[in-house]
Amino acid sequence: MPRKFNFKFASPRNKKQILHRMNKLAKGILPIIVIAQFLCTSLWFAGNAILPDLIKDFGLVGSSLGHITSAVQFGFIAGTLAYALLMIADRFSSSTVFFISAVIGGLTNFLITRGNHNINSILALRFLTGFFLAGIYPVGMKIASDHFEKGLGKALGFLVGALVVGTAFPHLLKSFTNTLSWRMVLIFTAGLSIAGGILMKLAVPDIVLPKKSGPINFKPVAGIFKNGQFRSAAFGYFGHMWELYAFWAFVPAMLTSYTNLHAENELRISFWAFWIIAFGGLACVLSGYLSQKFGAGKTAFTALLLSGCCCLASPLAFQLPPVPFITFLITWGLAVIADSPLFSTLVAQNVPAQIKGTALTSVTCIGFSITIISIELINYLSKHMNTQFIYLFLAIGPATGLFYMWRSAKKETLA
Repeated sequence: MPRKFNFKFASPRNKKQILHRMNKLAKGILPIIVIAQFLCTSLWFAGNAILPDLIKDFGLVGSSLGHITSAVQFGFIAGTLAYALLMIADRFSSSTVFFISAVIGGLTNFLITRGNHNINSILALRFLTGFFLAGIYPVGMKIASDHFEKGLGKALGFLVGALVVGTAFPHLLKSFTNTLSWRMVLIFTAGLSIAGGILMKLAVPDIVLPKKSGPINFKPVAGIFKNGQFRSAAFGYFGHMWELYAFWAFVPAMLTSYTNLHAENELRISFWAFWIIAFGGLACVLSGYLSQKFGAGKTAFTALLLSGCCCLASPLAFQLPPVPFITFLITWGLAVIADSPLFSTLVAQNVPAQIKGTALTSVTCIGFSITIISIELINYLSKHMNTQFIYLFLAIGPATGLFYMWRSAKKETLA
């Protein structure tokens, strides 16, 4: 059973000793949290990676890409809203919440491989997968923030990096198309999620015993946006989210569009989609280290600016030869995610400890609500505009986030 630590009745001297032990313990816990996060978030884009097979086997239409992605996002939003309203991450054992969510999320992923499905049943199962991802991603961040009061930006850099690689992983599995069926991709990712939940439950202790009794108090949560630094971090995150998941969802579509424009250059879609997304994991780790030197706010602002520039340059990129085009997409993949752990760090650092999990979950819920709008917008524009120009609209997010961060920076310095 995981160990639990409660500092409430510790003397100052004993508390120092316990904190010292916990700092040593945290160094060994971080790799476990990172591995568990990677294993569980492989559920996220499993449907996207096998979409051509789903279209073929179940008679879906080409626009299913945007709808299947949005179903996961809708589920995640509903999940984060439920987890936030019930304050689950702060009232119950975080590792237990993570475990239960990972197991049920894995099972909903697995059920797509059973029986004959249509678009409605697939969307329903992807919705449920997204719902229980709400107990994995933000709760994983809460667990990391509990263990790493100092160096949180670096810790969340590794954690979000694991999310990125986990998100990309189904594309890598699908690239082995000659040896691995689409059903095996779903079964494999479901097994990874369950294994990640078990790992978190058995190996990661809760820092503080959760409060399981007493009424839910929404007053502290309702007032968090009055904090200027929190508000700046939140709106920067919202702008970042407008771009991020739409970019990730449409990376295969970008590669396909490029191949259609340059028939002489056939690209391995799933293979390159994995690397374009997965390299962003390195950017998360690097930005975590850079934040220790330059500050989380300045580093996040720079990354958001770079990704916005990539949005604006995207029409020109489709005219490049294959190697520069892939290099451009990898660069965009690095910039688009580098600020994510930093915004989470700023959010976690600017709320009271007793509502940290709920604040992270609430901000995440709003951010993912925004992703549906941008994904469906790009999905709509792809039918009515030249695909080379539709990704210009992703620049709306970085521009908005930069504006709010810049305006806030004139009044107070970001952490």
